[in-house]
Amino acid sequence: MTSFKTGREISDADRKKFETVFHQSDLGRKGYLSREDLKVAVVMLFGYKPSKSETDMLMESGFYKDWPGVPLNQFTSLMGWKMSAEDPYEKMRQIFSAFDFHCMWIWILMVMSALRTSKMSSAMVWQTSETT
Repeated sequence: MTSFKTGREISDADRKKFETVFHQSDLGRKGYLSREDLKVAVVMLFGYKPSKSETDMLMESGFYKDWPGVPLNQFTSLMGWKMSAEDPYEKMRQIFSAFDFHCMWIWILMVMSALRTSKMSSAMVWQTSETT
């Protein structure tokens, strides 16, 4: 299945993951995901709780005929679309940023150095003006 936005292929592994998450999120083994089940599934797959408007959009897009929720085939299609719409490098950037202490420390050292240099310059100007 090719995605709508980026042309990214949804692999069999992704499809299997969607099915596993669907079954884990389907409380009561109803065969469909309720609104709350769907939120849990999105958290499991994407790592964040969807907003009310995103949940509304997913529920509306996922309703199928007379089902009271989102059935497996619709869920798989929705999650494939959602995954293809993601920036494939975003997770990597988030992980890198979370562990990028070095850059933070360089920034702190640069600020401290600049402050020290400006204090030294001020002290040198002060000393020079006192001697003249």
